[in-house]
Amino acid sequence: MTGWPAQPVIYEINTLIWLGELSRRHGRPVTLGDVPAAAWDEVALPGIDAVWLMGVWERSPAGLRIALRNDALQASFRQALPDLRPEDIAGSPYCVRDYVVDEALGGPDGLAAARAELAARGVRLLLDYVPNHVAPDHPWLTDRPACLIQGDADDLAESPDAFLEAAGHVFARGRDPYFPPWPDVVQLNAFSDRLRSATVDTLASIGDQADGVRCDMAMLLTNDVFAKTWGDRAGDPPAEDFWAHVIPQVRQRHPDLLLVAEAYWDYEWALQQQGFDLCYDKRLYDRLLHEGPGSVRPHLLADLAYQRGLVRFLENHDEPRAAATMPPDHERAAAVAIATLPGATLWHEGEFEGRRVRPPVFLSRRPDEPADEQLRDFHHHLLAAVRSTGMRSGDWQLLDPTGWPDNPAHHNLLAWSWTDGPHRHLVVINLSDHPAQGHIPLPWNDLRGRPCRLTELLDGTAYQRDGDELADPGLFVALDAWRWHLMSLDA
Repeated sequence: MTGWPAQPVIYEINTLIWLGELSRRHGRPVTLGDVPAAAWDEVALPGIDAVWLMGVWERSPAGLRIALRNDALQASFRQALPDLRPEDIAGSPYCVRDYVVDEALGGPDGLAAARAELAARGVRLLLDYVPNHVAPDHPWLTDRPACLIQGDADDLAESPDAFLEAAGHVFARGRDPYFPPWPDVVQLNAFSDRLRSATVDTLASIGDQADGVRCDMAMLLTNDVFAKTWGDRAGDPPAEDFWAHVIPQVRQRHPDLLLVAEAYWDYEWALQQQGFDLCYDKRLYDRLLHEGPGSVRPHLLADLAYQRGLVRFLENHDEPRAAATMPPDHERAAAVAIATLPGATLWHEGEFEGRRVRPPVFLSRRPDEPADEQLRDFHHHLLAAVRSTGMRSGDWQLLDPTGWPDNPAHHNLLAWSWTDGPHRHLVVINLSDHPAQGHIPLPWNDLRGRPCRLTELLDGTAYQRDGDELADPGLFVALDAWRWHLMSLDA
């Protein structure tokens, strides 16, 4: 494989849970090095460009001990897994003991074998990096204490929830500026030259093992957020932002390494400017789920180059399951949207099957849930149709539905087109719980005087329309609540 596609489709897998289920299915321990070929085929679906194996690094025994004493965490574990057993609690994959693949998952050789299996299927590998914090037993606490935010005995006495003692030092617990400290991790210092150098080396090492890196909570390391969070404890902010300093050096070693930022608080543009290829689009997630077309449409008016650097999603390991937050028709309409918009797309293992329980990342097991076969078929057909038509490799354009003075229902319609030479595709979605009607003026000026054929990509339904009508007033659509058109046009 050479390079990444411009707008990749990424499939996230909870590695520990997935391997556990494969082990039970096959009656033997399954690691990354000996996953059956059929299981890789299930993952490398048509339309998937990359697999994100979430949680492969060595987890912290010290962090696990802290989690086992935390009543709130224990309650969340039991809520997700009522028959919880002690061995189900593995510790957090974001409390990293070391950036070495856990031996229980197959170690570095197992990861290399997994990457080879994916590559043989034309699929790339994405792994995590946690830049903001490390486990309390990470080697850096002993070897590189200058990389961390430190305190003193008075801090520990006054704020034991915010500081801990380890390796002969008092360190600050990791946090973001809006929430209490996380109990199981230690804060790195984004203003430290030593940390910046160590981060370059760590990311380059991950780049030796994978094709891309997803950087957890990347905006926490920007100068303004970090200064707001840590003030004088961090020292003076460097002239150059953390990622603007780190990423060019990583690219010198791995020019094709895809860098994905988990980003919130409207830091997507800033992180793109600092070197990230892709940033989470949490705003679109919120608007698709909770706000409706009146807020989604302005979001899609953003600069196209910016939008191509966003990751669209309906769930991930941090967000509730889509099937638990949206009625089925709403979920399908939102899925059509994120599958056909510019930018990368992130799908989460279990999303296609309609899983409703989001297990905490500390767990190695999740409850059994029946698969929604119809929902799975819908997602598989959607991915395959978008891939086979090549629509997302063309030129995208947001369209303007029109209506009538006595019928404003067209405001509930979202519409866009993809054009790649003679290949033309149209998406229209009623993003509301009421019927909607309107006209969709199409962007192709050569339709007049010609018969046109519109074909639904998922079920093959065909419509014959006059080209003059499609140009003005536009394609008439009447869609029930949460329904859509996903069509090719031949003229």
